[in-house]
Amino acid sequence: MIYALVIGGILAIAALFLAVEAVRIYNRLVKLDKHCDNAFSQIEVQLKRRYDLIPNLVETVKGYLEHEKETLERVIAARNQAASGLAALGKAAGKGGNAAALSQFAGAEGALTSAMGRMNFVMEAYPDLKANESVASLTEELRSTENKISFARQSFNDWVTAFNLFRESFPAVMLANSFGYSNERTLLEFTDVEEIQEAPKVDLVGAGA
Repeated sequence: MIYALVIGGILAIAALFLAVEAVRIYNRLVKLDKHCDNAFSQIEVQLKRRYDLIPNLVETVKGYLEHEKETLERVIAARNQAASGLAALGKAAGKGGNAAALSQFAGAEGALTSAMGRMNFVMEAYPDLKANESVASLTEELRSTENKISFARQSFNDWVTAFNLFRESFPAVMLANSFGYSNERTLLEFTDVEEIQEAPKVDLVGAGA
């Protein structure tokens, strides 16, 4: 009888320990997942600001770039594609957790960066643009926004890495699926990482010098 009580007590303590550990793992997964979502929201804020600034810049410079209509149209088309991709991504489950949508969006962002780089190259051939205060102001805002995007993306990727490492660690890996976390989260890597980390160089201060 005493032996049965001891065994029963041991099993009860073990069950309590497992329950507490399961709760700890679940809470940690939830916390890390929310940190990922919050970090991605910060990227969204800065990207939306970038998408607002680009049409303003194009509108401001088009009077100078009358013979570069195709270049400007490509910038706007790429901007619209990236903005649509971001909107679709925001509607996806877990925001940055949708690997396919995230990959498609990263590709659209890479195309936009390429188009902006082309516009910058063209703008450098028009020294009169450097005297335009509106252009100078917009390019400075774009540079600042690009830097914020870079920092926000790094923060997001750091949280995603932390989530994935914890999810794959023992004993979390044994319970993650049953808690609804069956997949790893995806890092946000733009197509041209080096170019996107260095904000598109649309500063005209030294253009034509």
